[in-house]
Amino acid sequence: RCQGLRTSMKISLITVGRTDVAWVREGMQVYVSRLGHYCSFALEEIPELKNVSALSHDQIKQKEGELILKKVRNSDCLILLDERGKLQTSLEWASWIQGRLSAGRDLVFVIGGAYGFSKDVYDRAEGMVSLSKMTFSHQMVRAIFLEQLYRAFTILRGEPYHHE
Repeated sequence: RCQGLRTSMKISLITVGRTDVAWVREGMQVYVSRLGHYCSFALEEIPELKNVSALSHDQIKQKEGELILKKVRNSDCLILLDERGKLQTSLEWASWIQGRLSAGRDLVFVIGGAYGFSKDVYDRAEGMVSLSKMTFSHQMVRAIFLEQLYRAFTILRGEPYHHE
């Protein structure tokens, strides 16, 4: 366990599209605020593309992918939240986060748009994480991910938030 854990590493969450469900936005704000006690955290929303009715799903993914990759630096560790990603318990997730903390690189997580990620984004990513075998709305995944990231830090600090 990391007693007194406070890292200078930056963790970011990039989302495609605005969070327009009020109760999801409120939940996200709670966990973004709490995460500030453990790390430097940034939430970046990429606006939804406009006038996409004439575009194919692949073209939408490509354009969203270009916007995502513009936000990622070469030194960042890019991790995708993807249904095909690795499933972990909360304890395994905390251990994984701890390993990334010790690597000293900034972590960038991405929740893609409705059609997923472009090949370029998959190629750039260094890993994929799945939050569940179930499918959640892109809105709800944001709050669930932030809660699980907060939970990981409380586990690493030995705080009484998570119960085994």
